[in-house]
Amino acid sequence: METKILHRLTPLELMTKLISFPTVSRDSNLPLIEWVESYLGSHGITSHRWPDPKQPHKAALFAHVGPDIEGAVVLSGHTDVVPVDGQPWKTNPWEVVEQDGKYYGRGTCDMKGFDALAIWALVEAHYGDVTRPLQLALSFDEEVGCTGAPPMIVAMQAAVPKGSAVIVGEPSMMKAVTGHKGGNAFTTNVVGFEVHSSIHYQGVSAVHEGARLIQWANEQNELNRAAMPGPLAAMFDPPYTTWHVGTISGGTAENITAKNCDFQMGYRAVPGDDPERLNQLYFDKVNDVRAAMQTVHREADIVLTPRFAVPPLQPEEDGAAEGLVRTVTGDNASHVVSYGTEAGQFQDAGYSAVVCGPGDIAQAHQPNEYITVAQFEAGHQFMCDLLAKLA
Repeated sequence: METKILHRLTPLELMTKLISFPTVSRDSNLPLIEWVESYLGSHGITSHRWPDPKQPHKAALFAHVGPDIEGAVVLSGHTDVVPVDGQPWKTNPWEVVEQDGKYYGRGTCDMKGFDALAIWALVEAHYGDVTRPLQLALSFDEEVGCTGAPPMIVAMQAAVPKGSAVIVGEPSMMKAVTGHKGGNAFTTNVVGFEVHSSIHYQGVSAVHEGARLIQWANEQNELNRAAMPGPLAAMFDPPYTTWHVGTISGGTAENITAKNCDFQMGYRAVPGDDPERLNQLYFDKVNDVRAAMQTVHREADIVLTPRFAVPPLQPEEDGAAEGLVRTVTGDNASHVVSYGTEAGQFQDAGYSAVVCGPGDIAQAHQPNEYITVAQFEAGHQFMCDLLAKLA
């Protein structure tokens, strides 16, 4: 671990360093966390690490500068990125390459560009002797269901004064996003009973029964699409809750009824659509299919395992985070997004939260991911203006 940094790095130098750590969600983020911890420490900033007891190779990090009082502005980002496997990259994804007004590299847009700006702002706030505190929060496993943020948020409240406004820097083109969809997902394991396919009626095909659940998801999407959306739902694209299965596997051979079928059933819910109600809709359908399966063979079953649950970000009335971002950016338009973020988790924990960060979400997860130089500079200007307000 590095123990001494001789100078304050620029935002670009910081982003370049962060990109050099291949923190794909399936791998460790500790080298990045250790470097940030060391860099902040070299400037006299104490940071707090929250190691995941279930995944010793991962940790979150947070820090507080300024007066030791509540009311901090929290700059929140995640350290993990999606894989580059199989993507046709033209540059090294773990290096920042500037070409044609763009910075290329995995995570430049989602979201190490913002992380670098947040680290820069924290150091500047420390040296600038701000009168309102600033906090940094770096999580892990956002890309696999925002599972790393909740324990980090709990740890923060036990170690540093509670902040009053959280800015989650997911790419929003520096617009103030005040609402986003929530999401839940369940690993669904359908257990059938194998017989020769010529006498399929004597067995239970896990694939066929799983297809009933997937068809149910299609039907839910059609029903939701046909319904008249409420005023808040109407702001989203699409303006309704959606169900989705992205991957599926199962079966042994073409002429055997499938013993197993596994898939992830999930939904993205508009704010106001009760997750408990949505969960129960799926549970009820699973129970119906399971009961029919077991009339054929008692060993047949469907086992659900919760995978993640991400609460929506609800627009706040006179929200402190929204008001702050609008004051800094001058953006007074209404913006919502259909993807989920850690903002809803901060909001659930009693923080005011907003999403605002540089870059276009369309570039996230793509081969040759990039953030434009102009957007990165806009993010830098945002941090400069924010620091002026904190001072």
